[in-house]
Parts: sequence; structure tokens; C-alpha cells
Amino acid sequence: MDNNATTAMAPEVIKALHEAENIYGNASSMHSFGRQAAALIKSSRISVAQLLGCNESEVLFNSGATESNNAVFNIARRLIESGKGKKIVTTSIEHPAIIETVKYLRNEGIAVDVCPVDSEGRVKISELEKLVTDDTVLVSVMMGNNESGAIQDIDSACRIAHSHHALFHTDATQAVGKMTIDFNRGGFDYMSLSAHKFYGPKGVGALIVRTGAPLDALLHGGHQENGIRPGTYNTQAIYGMGVAASLAAADLDDEIRRLWEMREALRKGILERIDDVVVNGSQEHCLPGTLDVSFPRAEGESILLMLDMKGVAVSTGSACATGSLEPSYVLMATGMNVEFAHGSIRFSLGRYNSMDDVKYVLDVLPPIIKTLREMSTR
Repeated sequence: MDNNATTAMAPEVIKALHEAENIYGNASSMHSFGRQAAALIKSSRISVAQLLGCNESEVLFNSGATESNNAVFNIARRLIESGKGKKIVTTSIEHPAIIETVKYLRNEGIAVDVCPVDSEGRVKISELEKLVTDDTVLVSVMMGNNESGAIQDIDSACRIAHSHHALFHTDATQAVGKMTIDFNRGGFDYMSLSAHKFYGPKGVGALIVRTGAPLDALLHGGHQENGIRPGTYNTQAIYGMGVAASLAAADLDDEIRRLWEMREALRKGILERIDDVVVNGSQEHCLPGTLDVSFPRAEGESILLMLDMKGVAVSTGSACATGSLEPSYVLMATGMNVEFAHGSIRFSLGRYNSMDDVKYVLDVLPPIIKTLREMSTR
């Protein structure tokens, strides 16, 4: 139940990867072996575009959302340094791939304003309106939060950005395959995603770039991806991503319904069987399958380890922040007290979970919480 950290590759994707093992030609070569590889990449580009509601020419393959996020903020940096504006605006609950990039840019003298969120973990649009001004070059607001699951009002955020002639970026990593996304209808300029969040391979993803939006070369050395992201194509991984995108598009409505049913069964079961718990984040605007719960008087890491011993994988926050003893910055940004933040657990359900898994967790979790609370009062 830690699918927000990563997902298992779909069997269909694994099969596709094996099929692509024998297509070893360089996709940039003109001979038949190269054309075979190029055909796989083209089919994947079409599949990703269809899933996201963008044009296939707007799909830029890369290593994943961390690279995409860094690339977008580097574009903003270049615009500021060239005198096109003075600052970037983002939010307090972004993924570490943006939070850490912001820290770096600030050290380099780039101005970045951070918009707060409300008690449900949703960006305060009224505050965003105040922060975004005519000297803003980029506004970046994630689509769905990886910890709380809170879905952000990115349509309003995009309108605010464009009303001041700023570019708009959304990190959609957690949203792909869990909600309907229409890049072109939303009018976004940039969007980040990773294949391993929707049952594809790790180490491959994409940056979606609106036609005409500023774009800098990420590397130098070849013509791949129109010279923006050169280097010999990882044909196998890109093909696997395309297959994962096709599966996500075909099953989206059923996936949303099933994940939401399991999430609600887990939420209601926890509230019924365990006293004094707090369900975090918006319950109306929430990614299906994501449930973040605080258990006061029980440490999150202890809950995680005891569940692990029972064969249940969960998280105390973003996998990219693992190793930190600090409470979740995402939950703290909502105004939560330290005790509740330390006692939080994120359950994130996926395609290969079942109601039997939910029932099992509801059997093993209550005695774990009871034991830990008894230990904390001794």
C-alpha cells in the first residue's frame, strides 16, 4: 500500500519490454533496424499524448519528473537572468524535486515566492493571486499531492499565471492514471510525469511542453527530441511507458472507481476500529487511492515498521524525503501540530490491491496502534 512511491510494472508492460529486447537498432538510424526502434518510440509518443490530452509533438521523453521539474525551473532562471521578469512562484507542498530546486535557485540569487495552503492541503488561490504579479516568469503548482492526495485547483492557478503573462507548470506525477488530464484544454505550458507511477518502467518519463513555450536544450550532443534532450533513445523503457499509458487510458474510469472504493473502505474501517485518529487532507478533492491518517500517541516510523513485519508496505511521507527525522513538511504546511505529523501514515492503493488487502490491514493495524499507545504511556 505504497503505490505513490512507485508501482509494480503491469504484466503487459513486462511483456512489451521483453518483446523490445530484440529491437536493438538505434532509433536515429535510417536502416530497417533503426526504423523498427523509431516506430516503437513513435507509438509510445502517440499513446502518452492520448492519455494526457496533448499533441504528440509536445511530448519530450526523458528520465522522469525530477528531470522535467529541474528543466522547467532552469528555463525560468534563464528568463529572469535575461531580464524577462524577476521571480518564480510555487507552493509549500511541492515534491522535493521542486522544493530542493527552489533552495538552490535562492542560493543563486533567484527570487522565489512560496504560496501557502489551507488546513486541507489545498493551495490558497486568494494568496496565489496576491503573489503572482507582472514580474513573475513562472507559476508552478502540482496537480495532486503525493502525501495528502489533495488535488489542487490548477485551472485557476493557470488562469492567474496567464493573466500576468507568466508561464504555468504543473507536476502531474501523482495524478497520471488516477484522474482525467487534458493538457491542451487546461492551457498549461509545461507538465511533468514519470512512468513508474502508472505501472511503467523506472527511469523514464516525460516533460510535456506546449507548442511555442520557451524550451532550452537540457544537454548537448545530438538531434534526439529535436536537440532538446539528446542521447541515444532508451527504446525499451520508452516503449514500456507507452504501453503503460495505453493501459491507463483504457481503464481510467474503472481504475478511479475501484481505487476510491478501496480508499473509502479503508478510511471508514480505521475510523470505526481505532479511536482518536485524524484523516488528513481534503476528503472531497483527493486522489483516489491516497489516504493519509494521523495516529496521535503512536510514532509513524514505528507503525510503518510494525506493519512491514506483517507484510504491509506503507509510508510516513514522500519516499524522496526518507531518512529525515523531521515531520512531514507537507502536513506541517497545513498547520498540523508536530505530534500529529509525526504520527502520520500514508496508505496509497494501486491497481493490484484488492478489498482483501484492505480487510487484512484493518485486522492488523488496530492492535499495532494499541500496542504503541500503551508503550507511549509507560
